[in-house]
Amino acid sequence: MIPEIKKILYATDLSENARHALGYAASLANRYGAGITFLHVLEDISPFRDSLMINVLGEEKWEKLVQENTEKVLEKARERVQGFCDEVGSEMPACPFITDEIVVKVGHPAEEIMKQVRESGCDLVVMGARGLGPLADRLVGSTSRRVLKRCKKPVLIVRLP
Repeated sequence: MIPEIKKILYATDLSENARHALGYAASLANRYGAGITFLHVLEDISPFRDSLMINVLGEEKWEKLVQENTEKVLEKARERVQGFCDEVGSEMPACPFITDEIVVKVGHPAEEIMKQVRESGCDLVVMGARGLGPLADRLVGSTSRRVLKRCKKPVLIVRLP
């Protein structure tokens, strides 16, 4: 049985590695007529910061400030991802791809990617590998590794050449 690829989840941190991985996602989407869901996760800041700020500002004022700023940050991130999509799309005019949606979330990257896999019903996950640790040449990035270990869908991890 040959699996059909109709939905691709492309997880991006907007790095050069992610740009390289998008080429593979776009090529696969073009070949199979699949749509791409772009996912960018803004890493959540430590709970220690929250407790510190609550002590200084008070819980109600801090919650209001967080809510207002979170919406602004998410909108800016969506604009940045859209710009990234447009820029890469213009570099590959012979390889059009369909953008199903652009999703920006706040949280732990691997956890949010796994949630999006479950919610979107994707057939394939494509992501770049950063490998920022001391063994960068031997290992993929920690987020990529976590997703690869836990994901029940096929995962394509693309490293820079």
